[in-house]
Formats: sequence, C-alpha cells, structure tokens
Amino acid sequence: MRLLDGLLGNASETDTNAIQLELAQLLAPGEEVRKSYVVIRDLMVFTTKRLLLIDKQGVTGKKREYMSIPYRSIERYSTETTGHFDLDAELKIWVRGMAEPISKTFRDNTLISDVGQTLSEYAL
Repeated sequence: MRLLDGLLGNASETDTNAIQLELAQLLAPGEEVRKSYVVIRDLMVFTTKRLLLIDKQGVTGKKREYMSIPYRSIERYSTETTGHFDLDAELKIWVRGMAEPISKTFRDNTLISDVGQTLSEYAL
C-alpha cells in the first residue's frame, strides 16, 4: 500500500530510527529525528534543531538535495485541506530570506494536519 500511496502523492510517516541512521553523517551532535514523512520519494524530516527537506533526484534517487531550515527561520506556514472537487491538500512554508514559500502537495487531510501540528510544535 505504501508504494501505491507514493505513486498517488500520498504522504506517509516513516520510521524515525531508520531515518536517524540514514542521516547520521548530516546531523549535528545530539540532534535527533523526531518525525519524518515521505511524499513519493522526497522526505520531510523534523529534528530537535531543524526541518530537513530532502529532494531525491534522478531515476534511482541516489542524487539528493538537502535543504536545512532552522526552526527560527520559519516565519509562517499555511495548510489547505482537500475539498469535494479539489483533491490536493497543500502545505506552504515561508522561510526568512526566501521570496516564495516552499510548497508541498498532499492527498490526505489527516497527514497534512499531522505535519501542520508538528510544525506548530517545533516552529512556534
């Protein structure tokens, strides 16, 4: 089911222990992964110090871009839930110093609410 969710653009929560091990060389001493979500191949990782957005690129996904956003740099965020005819839920994060917000699309109101709640917990 997870593969089908990924193909449809549905996000799903991932195993934080596995992500902690995968990102061990990238994390600061004492930094811990608290929550992580996968949307298709990309990851949103909430740590004790920052939000990491990981964009897996190429056919194999081996090439990756890591965007590190300290929580203090998040100015605001918005969530838009799905409707009867609009099946996309959208998350926008405004980061200090960036003209445009970072935008992520979800297909699940429950999970976008969970991501929004996690953002509230760490960014406010």
